[in-house]
This record gives sequence, C-alpha cells and structure tokens, in this order.
Amino acid sequence: MTQVDIAVVGVHVLDTHIVGVAAIPEGSVGQLVETIKVSPAGTAGGTAVVLSRLGARVRSYGAVGADPMGDTLLALLESHGVDVSGLVRTTASQTSASVIPVRPNGDRPAWHCVGANATFTLGDVDLDDVARGTHVHLGGPEFLGGQAAARLLRHARDNGLSTSVDILAAGDPGLLAWIVEAFAHTDYLLPNDEQLLGFTGAADLEAGARTLVAAGVGCVAVTRGREGALVVTADETIAVPAYAVDVVDTTGCGDAFSAGFILGRVLGRDLTQSARLGCATAAHVAGGLGTDAGAYDLAVIEAFAQNHGPG
Repeated sequence: MTQVDIAVVGVHVLDTHIVGVAAIPEGSVGQLVETIKVSPAGTAGGTAVVLSRLGARVRSYGAVGADPMGDTLLALLESHGVDVSGLVRTTASQTSASVIPVRPNGDRPAWHCVGANATFTLGDVDLDDVARGTHVHLGGPEFLGGQAAARLLRHARDNGLSTSVDILAAGDPGLLAWIVEAFAHTDYLLPNDEQLLGFTGAADLEAGARTLVAAGVGCVAVTRGREGALVVTADETIAVPAYAVDVVDTTGCGDAFSAGFILGRVLGRDLTQSARLGCATAAHVAGGLGTDAGAYDLAVIEAFAQNHGPG
C-alpha cells in the first residue's frame, strides 16, 4: 500500500468494556461478567487506531489528563503504532473515559466523563505540524467550536490536504449551528443516521444529507447500523449494504467505518469502494471487543469483504 500520513485531531477516550451485563445488580450486590477490557476510543482516538491498523502512518492531536488513565491511553495508542507526540497532558481535568456494559445482544449503553477533551483548544497544536501529511480527520468539532474547527480544516486544505469530520454528540439543531462554519472546509462528513436526522429535522437520510451538502460539505457518508451506509454528494447518492457478522460489541463501529472510508479515499478509491471498505472494517470490528480487538490489517479486511455477504 502507498504510504499515507494522516493527522487525527480531537476526542481521545479510554473505554472500559464490561461484557456479559444483562442487568445492573440491585444495591451493592456483585455480579460475575465474561470480560473486562480497556481500549483506546473516541472519534479521534478510535479512528486513529483503526487507520494505523490498516497501514496508515497516523499522528494524534488532542488532550489527555496527567493521570494513570492518560498513561494507559497513551501506551495503548502507541502499541498500535499511533504517534502520540501531538497529545498534550493537562492537570486541569482527568483523562476522558467511558464505562461500557455490553449486553448479550451487543448493545452498549455507556457512562461517560468528558474530562480533558473539554480543555483542548487550537492553542494546543501546531497547525503546520498537523498539515504536513496527506489528510486531516477532526473527531469532535463541537469541542473546538465552528470557528476554530474551520480554521484548522481551512489550514489543512490550503496546504493541499483533504479533510474529514466526525461528530461525537447527539444530533441537535443547536449543535449544528455551533459547528456549521467548518462545513465549507469539510470534504467528508461522517455522521450516523440518528445524528443526521437530529441535526436537520429531515424526514429521511438522503434529504438530511443534501441539507448538509447545501451547507458546504463536499460529501456526507452516513452510517445506518445494520443497513450499511449512504453516501451523498451534490451529484449522486450511493447506498452500500452492511456485511453479515456475528456481533460481539458495536462500540467503535462508527470510528472503524470512518477509518476505512477515509483510507479508501486517500488511496484514490471511488466513493462506492471507500464506503464498502468502511462497512467491512466496521463489521470486522463489531465481531470483536473494541476497535483494537483481534489482529487485522488492510489485507484482512479486504479478505473479510470478499468472504462475507451483505447483512
């Protein structure tokens, strides 16, 4: 694979997965579970891990706490080949973290602490350093705000890089207004279906995606869970089905789709091929626990796509 250099900016989280939680025990009663595991996550951190697994050179930028959880998160990212020199340590807040009880059917409600992600600003990064690669992915523009996100993405595009954005928060028209300034500098917006409908109030995904394209986004690639993905530009609409897989944990599937889609585009694949790579990556991740589950690379994902049919 041609070497690509991708900067991933924004939300980095330490996830703790607890597998086999059918219900929360009453009072102080204990309960045995199948597995407890920590993994790197977030719309920046999780995407960084998967991109690195797929063979990209990845640099992460964001904020983590100066605490043991931060030490763990950095070590996990580094173990997957992510360059963490752009992650700043802060004493103002703890490392962002989530606890995720995974139900037998793969559903995963979560408890989340925003932590250090709320302290991250553009003052924490060297924009020229961010823009020295091939592509910039911004995970969680709502933490920077539209004006700062626009400045980051505009600087990347002025230096010849392509850009993508994924949003962490739930869809809300007020949030959309907060970040819309960044859309004119966004080549690929990567929301999920609930976010897209919530942002736009549209009756269907294509109409909602076209609203965001009209707001300045070059392409909207929206994930639809078991239905796969829908890719919308000013000129075309492409539906790509999901791949059949026995679901273990859906945590990080959106980040995995983003990574596969981004890599496909950076490698020069068309929108359909890129969305298929995103869906295959998401399906593979859903078959394990967290974005870093098991051993996989681009060749493994492509073989998976060849051997598994649509869901």
